[in-house]
This record gives sequence, structure tokens and C-alpha cells, in this order.
Amino acid sequence: MKRITFIIAACCLMLGACAQNNQNQSNNQQKGDNMKKTLVVYFSATGTTKAAAQRLAKEYNADLYEITPEVSYTAADLDWRDKQSRSTIEMKDKSSRPAIKGRCENIADYDTVWIGFPVWWYTAPTIINTFIEAHDLSGKVLNVFATSGGSDVKDSYNDLKKAYPQYTWGESLLMN
Repeated sequence: MKRITFIIAACCLMLGACAQNNQNQSNNQQKGDNMKKTLVVYFSATGTTKAAAQRLAKEYNADLYEITPEVSYTAADLDWRDKQSRSTIEMKDKSSRPAIKGRCENIADYDTVWIGFPVWWYTAPTIINTFIEAHDLSGKVLNVFATSGGSDVKDSYNDLKKAYPQYTWGESLLMN
């Protein structure tokens, strides 16, 4: 009789320990989900995309990082009607990689990265490629948001997915 009581007690202890272990794993998973961090990275030539990035960061409780060109863009640089403007020349040359100031040193801390920009010539400005190529974005979900006076974000999103198929691409969002 003592032996049966001992076996039952041992089984109850084991079941209790298993239940506690499962609860701890569940709590750790929830904590892990809550610990996921989001970063909103953006390039803004005129301030429009910056405002959109700030709204997005607030909505997702995310950190902000601005992609800053080494040489700022002037109004003349952004004149899309001028075939000799800086932006026109950069966008005609798909291998163009305008220099940026600094790097996002803590990018490894983030699970989700929103990448934002104004749509230029129906796609992302080439400075976005500079940023992507300067950072290891492996293991992150990359989302795209854009501002535009008349274009959609789909072409930009598809161009980035095609150019960087090694990364995991999430959603795209037009924020006008």
C-alpha cells in the first residue's frame, strides 16, 4: 500500500512539475513577444517622410533612425524636371549609392524594421540601397513605407524585394 501511495505521489509531483514548466515556457514566450523591438528607419528630403516616420513610430512604439546623406539635398538637387539635377542623375544610375552619415549601430537589437522614403521615379531613392547594403538585416522582418505625390508604394516594395531576396519582407504602406 505504501508503494502505491509513493508511486501516485511521485506521478503527481511529476505532473505538477511538467505543468509548471509549461507555464514558465508560456510566460517566457509571452515575454519574448513583448520584448520584440521595432525600428523605423527613414530618409526624408523635404520633411514629409520624416513626419510620416514619426507617426508610424508612435503607432508601433518604435525607435526612430534617420538616414542622413553625407551631402544634404538642396531644392535644385531635388528638381525632377531638371535632367542634370542630382536626384535625376542618381535615379538614372541604378548602381548609384549616395554616401550616408554614420550607421545604425544597434540595428541587431530590432526584430522588425520599417524602411521609409519618398518615392522617386516610381521606386525608392538609391540612398535606401546604401542603407540596406551597409547593415546586416538578416533575421528581421523588413516593412516598407513611403510618401508620394502620385505614385504607389508597390513598385518600390517589389524593387527592394527583388534587389534583396535574402531578406524577409513584410508589408508595405503608402503614408500620404
